[in-house]
Amino acid sequence: MTTQELLLQANTAKGAMALADTASKNRALLAMADALMAHESAILAANALDLEAARGTISEVMLDRLALSPQRIAGMAQGIREVAALPDPVGEVRNQVQRPNGLVIEKTAVPMGVIAIIYESRPNVTSDAAALALKAGSACVLRSGKEAHRSAQAIVDALKEGLAQAGLPADALQLVEDTSRSSANELMTARGLIDLLIPRGGAGLIRACVDNAAVPVLETGTGICHIYVDRYADQAMALDIVENAKCSRPSVCNAAEVCLVDQAIAGEFLPQLRKRLVDDRSAQGLPPVELRLDETAAALISGTPAGERDFDTEFLDYILAVKVVDGVEQAVSHIAEHSTGHSESILTGDETRAKAFLRQVDSAAVYWNASTRFTDGGEFGLGCEMGISTQKLHARGPLGLQELCTYKYIVKGTGQTR
Repeated sequence: MTTQELLLQANTAKGAMALADTASKNRALLAMADALMAHESAILAANALDLEAARGTISEVMLDRLALSPQRIAGMAQGIREVAALPDPVGEVRNQVQRPNGLVIEKTAVPMGVIAIIYESRPNVTSDAAALALKAGSACVLRSGKEAHRSAQAIVDALKEGLAQAGLPADALQLVEDTSRSSANELMTARGLIDLLIPRGGAGLIRACVDNAAVPVLETGTGICHIYVDRYADQAMALDIVENAKCSRPSVCNAAEVCLVDQAIAGEFLPQLRKRLVDDRSAQGLPPVELRLDETAAALISGTPAGERDFDTEFLDYILAVKVVDGVEQAVSHIAEHSTGHSESILTGDETRAKAFLRQVDSAAVYWNASTRFTDGGEFGLGCEMGISTQKLHARGPLGLQELCTYKYIVKGTGQTR
């Protein structure tokens, strides 16, 4: 089926999704979760083919991002069930005003219509995006990267089965068959057929959509996330947080890519950091972190001299850029110059310094004494997420159900004229 044909099918189905009541949508979501589990073997078989084709062409970290397992499929199904349990945003009155002339004006959440998502090599995005778009009353058009296409197709086949079992149109969920650039361009220019386009992936994909789309785009951001270790930090806690933020899953956008260290403690903290991230991890048989060091840090510990672009790179790997800074203000200035506006954290026991950092850093999520890895729809209590928005208009941070609706004004009168 051509991309144009499936877009037309999605538009035909969007009316039924907009009219579906909460109970119907929740039944569909639960059936989709059950179907995902029932088709586990087929999904894993498709994923094995994707992995076989990708091996040798992408890094081990990215292979892990592509890989599915029974546990990950169970997590995907659980994510769908959590979306079913969330309040339905459609029809919610976000604000109500009664004017002196008696008019009642209600700002009311309504579905977008057709939401298209272009994403790369994470198969779980397939079910997350579908669940959120459908619960928000919209039809969903998915376009995965070629590395994950077999997996995405198997997942969509299962989800469409569950959707149909619940009596909602299976055409409300579509997967683009063409994984070439031309299909991405078709989605970007499908004015009148797509109400919202969400790119979820690397900087190149996101920039291409922002620069070339003729349809509304909700920009999700790359994650050059920073952790600043202040002179008043609990250093043992800081080591735990930095390792978690860098190593728990380095291929995701909320992983830390830069560690800034206050010069007042750099001589004491940096040797501990190197021991924790390099020596201890090697001794445990874990991947060590390559430390890309600025001149000051390189004078204190061994590592790789930082290159010109290392503080502007989303590594998505076991690599961490390290810079020594002169306190909170210099840390804030560095983040302002190099951050992508995703997630930044200060580690300190000083409340005044923490509040200065939280107030001045202009990112979607700012943390005090916590890992950046929490920037996630599930961790924020939103269910699974569509992505992390780093823009400021309409939505910012994890994109959940509320952010996938638009609104209209419903005005109730008793014969008023102007």
